[in-house]
Amino acid sequence: MYNPRMNVLLDRHLRGDRTIWMVALLLAVTSLLAVYSASSWMGWRDTGGTFRILVKHALMLAGGGGIMYAASKLRYTVYSKLSQVFLGATVALLVLTLLVGSNVNGASRWLAIPGIGLTFQTSDLARVVIIAYTARVLARRHGEPWTFREVLLRLMLPVGAVAAAILPANFSTAALLFATCMVLMFIGGVPMKHLLGICGVAAGGFALLLLLSKANPELLPRLQTWQARIESHGGTDSDANYQVNKAKIAIVHGGFLPNGPGTGTSRNYMPHPESDMIYAFIIEEYGSIIGGLGVLLLYVILLSRARRIANRCEKPFGSLVAIGLALGLVMQALVNMAVGVNLVPVTGQPLPLVSMGGTSMWFTCLAIGIILSVSRSVYDDPANAKAGNPHASGAHAAA
Repeated sequence: MYNPRMNVLLDRHLRGDRTIWMVALLLAVTSLLAVYSASSWMGWRDTGGTFRILVKHALMLAGGGGIMYAASKLRYTVYSKLSQVFLGATVALLVLTLLVGSNVNGASRWLAIPGIGLTFQTSDLARVVIIAYTARVLARRHGEPWTFREVLLRLMLPVGAVAAAILPANFSTAALLFATCMVLMFIGGVPMKHLLGICGVAAGGFALLLLLSKANPELLPRLQTWQARIESHGGTDSDANYQVNKAKIAIVHGGFLPNGPGTGTSRNYMPHPESDMIYAFIIEEYGSIIGGLGVLLLYVILLSRARRIANRCEKPFGSLVAIGLALGLVMQALVNMAVGVNLVPVTGQPLPLVSMGGTSMWFTCLAIGIILSVSRSVYDDPANAKAGNPHASGAHAAA
């Protein structure tokens, strides 16, 4: 039933692409249900039990929602200027993380925030900043020819610096970020021959780094871990593939149709069912059709809506930053899902807005908020409303 008052409230507070708002809400609800069920094994070591875990995760989601809302309210052109300001600080924070960051499983990925007792993964900040910065550079030269030297200096130097600072502790994040920026450059008009040349330079640099790490293992402290994961992928060694094997058991138990929330038993034996392997756990409880394909569909819808926004945005930066951030999130989601179903080696990538996590969820919400900010400029434009845009605000539609 049509409710004018509710429509006015939505127009006032949830501007922009309503479909993306709904996708974010559905992913958050999925996260709340799945994490609460999957993390029940952690209740015995938490003084507040599973309820305290649920409340903590709900607060993180609520905080992320606030960040998404605040980010969507700012005009998207602000993020172009902020990316330039934060680029140098982001590289410095990444280097600082390598030097003094918290070390977990041999990887320095987290940096403590003084005074409040929280840590954040600096690579999550880097994802947003470098994509926005790349979109800025591409937009400022929109329609102009690129030389290989300009591509190296203006694009690959900052992208390479960020990826290189992430690489020693987190290969998968560095590779995903590099790939996302390469796709964004292609969309932004950088010639393919230059992109192939960049790939050659990057491959040569990485090969040289591997050779140097043989003499100095401190350069790539996780090199043996990477090699072990690649070599064990698809093998029969039950110890090396323990996590993946348990994920496959969870998927088989899930079947096609939902078993219901709270029915998953893999939380008792599968490592990290609430984070790295949450996709397999969702399939176990909600089935391959609702859980598996349903979650995948939500990310496909997110990318599709971002593409629609990019096509309609008048300014190049808005188009590029929207599609770039959406690509980054969806590629990360696909990698997490591929690990869960044993298509690629274990990477440790969380499922965006679903996996249990700390501040990484907030940076995901920031990225979605920026996409929504771009969508506001598209759907709140009176010209679009007159053209019959179904997502335009009621006031504009009435005009």
